[in-house]
Amino acid sequence: MTIDLWALGWSPALAERAGRCPDLHPGRVTRADRGVLTVLGVDGPVRASLGGAVLAAAAKDPADLPCAGDWVLVRRWPDDRITAEAVLPRHTVVIRRTAGKDSTGQVLAANLDTAAVIEPVHPEPDIDRIERLLALAWESGAEPLVVLTKCDLAADPAALADQLAEVAPGVPVLPVTAHRPGGLAALRPYAAPGRTLGLLGPSGAGKSSLVNGLVGSTAMVTQAIRRVDGKGRHTTTHRALVPIPGGGAVLDTPGIRAVGLQAATDGLARAFADVTELIGACRFADCAHRVEPGCAVRGALESGNLAPRRWESWQRLNREVAVETGRRDARLADKRQDVEWRRRRRHDQRPGRHHHPPFAG
Repeated sequence: MTIDLWALGWSPALAERAGRCPDLHPGRVTRADRGVLTVLGVDGPVRASLGGAVLAAAAKDPADLPCAGDWVLVRRWPDDRITAEAVLPRHTVVIRRTAGKDSTGQVLAANLDTAAVIEPVHPEPDIDRIERLLALAWESGAEPLVVLTKCDLAADPAALADQLAEVAPGVPVLPVTAHRPGGLAALRPYAAPGRTLGLLGPSGAGKSSLVNGLVGSTAMVTQAIRRVDGKGRHTTTHRALVPIPGGGAVLDTPGIRAVGLQAATDGLARAFADVTELIGACRFADCAHRVEPGCAVRGALESGNLAPRRWESWQRLNREVAVETGRRDARLADKRQDVEWRRRRRHDQRPGRHHHPPFAG
């Protein structure tokens, strides 16, 4: 079996970097399982453990651990071992904040061309979740997209898409139906040869059905929706990159229960471009948007051009990002201080350095 890496997103820039290591072989990570990777190379999939350089980089920053979507260079050893020796530079990366107060990040996917926010229309879309995931998608550097699933259960999917477009400025909103012929036609260009489509959304949103529909076979197991509340059931338990016949790839992720934003200042500004524009139009740069004259935000709220729910959502997420940015900066400062302390300690302990007690007089 021969795999066309270019159809999976291999690029001249990646080829140039890989050319510096002629004894290593390129491949794309389709799955990562606690230090063991499934890597799809030109000769098909292989299982690879993490090499020393990769482990050393991850020890400094866990976000450097390879994940689904990464391009890696692997070494084949004479004893048939295979190790991943390098992770090639990512052009996009989806990172969410992990639980806890240290504000560390968890990489969900790498090298996506499009980050699709998947939201079911039944029983009803969660607007707050769409906004939060859009901020995450924008921050990744990928092209954001909103995909409405299970539209066969909606009376007027097109009208619903138009309505939700108001909370996704500048982002296409596509209603799709995975189980109907032609129901994914609008989505297929985002997973064309050389492109990777990533799916972000809650459990039971229909992500696995989208993967199967795009691939044309059962690549991911699916389950029927629950009759009691009409919600889908959790299916995917790991991140997986699935090649599409003819080229392209789709990356499925487990259902996201909680989406913490980690220093996603730019992503939040782009997800709330309408609010950001209003803030920029205020008379005073330090406007608190309460009683100041010439406040464009207050004016839009009073005229109905800005929904109170939308403004409250921006305020809540902006506070969250500010807190996490402060925590991250404090963590990095502590880390720099620790590195400097260790450097000074090593310097003081060098052979030949003698420490004499101060002259007591």
